[in-house]
Amino acid sequence: MRRTDTTLLEQMKITDVEIANRKGLLDLDTAALKLLSEYKVLIEDNVDAIVDEFYKKQTEIDEISLLIGDADTLFRLRNAQRKYVIDLFSGDYDIEYVNNRLRIGMVHKRIGVEPKLYLSAVKTLKELIIKVLKNNVQPKDNLEMLLRALDNLFYFDTTLVFDTYIDSLVGEIESAKRKTEEYAKILEAKVAERTYQLEELTKLDPLTNLYNRRALEDFLNRELAVVKRRGAGLSLVYFDIDNFKKINDSQGHIKGDEILQSIGQILKDNIREIDIACRYGGDEFCLIFPECNIENAKIVCKKIIKNFNLKYPDLSLSFGVVEATPNKYIDNNKIIRDADEKMYQAKKEAGSNIRC
Repeated sequence: MRRTDTTLLEQMKITDVEIANRKGLLDLDTAALKLLSEYKVLIEDNVDAIVDEFYKKQTEIDEISLLIGDADTLFRLRNAQRKYVIDLFSGDYDIEYVNNRLRIGMVHKRIGVEPKLYLSAVKTLKELIIKVLKNNVQPKDNLEMLLRALDNLFYFDTTLVFDTYIDSLVGEIESAKRKTEEYAKILEAKVAERTYQLEELTKLDPLTNLYNRRALEDFLNRELAVVKRRGAGLSLVYFDIDNFKKINDSQGHIKGDEILQSIGQILKDNIREIDIACRYGGDEFCLIFPECNIENAKIVCKKIIKNFNLKYPDLSLSFGVVEATPNKYIDNNKIIRDADEKMYQAKKEAGSNIRC
């Protein structure tokens, strides 16, 4: 349940029993409270003078004056303080009275009144009220008991106010903790994402943006393990550009890089999402086709040749294709060597060729 769905009393678990317990701890018995109520009329007659003098003293303190801020706020505070002074002598200190004290504490905390300023204000108010009582109540009329009861009531109120201070601070700490935990989760996710991105970059060939040789070995090991475990097939294609050195020598490395980049894009455009395209090195490329037999692999190779020749009709590619089964090619080095040999067999024939 949200805090805004509960009262201060509910949030702080203050009940009638708790209120009675606090009164008992501070000697606020029925007789003491009744004695305070007997002087309510006296206080009502002097409340304006008490409040005037109180705020005269308070506004002389720069910190408090800055917190009050303006005349409208001061007017509202004077009215609230006037009611509070009268309530002190109401003789009725029930749930409503306690809830009002809790709200006072909450308001003071929210507007930034430090505990030292609050306690200073309580001391000033108490002295002003005591002055009125001493000027109008004779010692024989239980003045000492009256002042003791008033002092205990101020203690009672102060404990309630400071409970709200503490509860608010605890709430702020819990909120800050939640925000910190949320930020840590976000940061952790960003770090994980960035780490993944960096790891991916180490697996990519910067020119073609295909996976590099190191990544090929990792992927091939994984996929061969799947072949052995599941009994599924796998085809490996090894190919290169025929006479690529002559292209670099005659047209320059910039032209050569352009051709390699084009092959990278052609491969991406013609393979499935589960297929893996790698630049093995130089002008040599490898393709891993999980759950794919040689015949289907050859179909993809022909599509690659077709798209390549549309862009570079004077160039050719040579392909070697081998298929792995649960009982064949468990070693990735062996399957790569065999595909490489098939490719060199294809080179012995003119034009783009595929050997299986």
